Amino acid sequence: MTNPIQAMFEAGVIELTDFPPQSRYHGISRVEAVLPDGRKVAYLRRRIVPPPEAFDTRAFRQVKDAERLDHIAAQEIGDPEAFWQLCDGNGVLWPEDLEEVGRELRLTLPAGVPGTEPDQ
Repeated sequence: MTNPIQAMFEAGVIELTDFPPQSRYHGISRVEAVLPDGRKVAYLRRRIVPPPEAFDTRAFRQVKDAERLDHIAAQEIGDPEAFWQLCDGNGVLWPEDLEEVGRELRLTLPAGVPGTEPDQ
């Protein structure tokens, strides 16, 4: 008898992933390379970061003294591990690039979530 959960994965009803939905790597496929000596090495395909223009701005805020990006993510997004969303929305790769005191951070909606149109 086939395991029902495994059957759902195989049928595509449930997505097989190593990362939870809130991870920046969710949905990135894992592949395997075979080295010349026969060893197999698993790795993730490259994650292509959407351009900052792909995100709608919801607000701005300035970085205060001694603030870290995980603290800002906890306050603004509700999850300290979502700091990468701040990086994506501001077009940077390294979190420390956004931790400069006085820097204005662009707070964005998740990629693909449209903002509201301004009132005319």
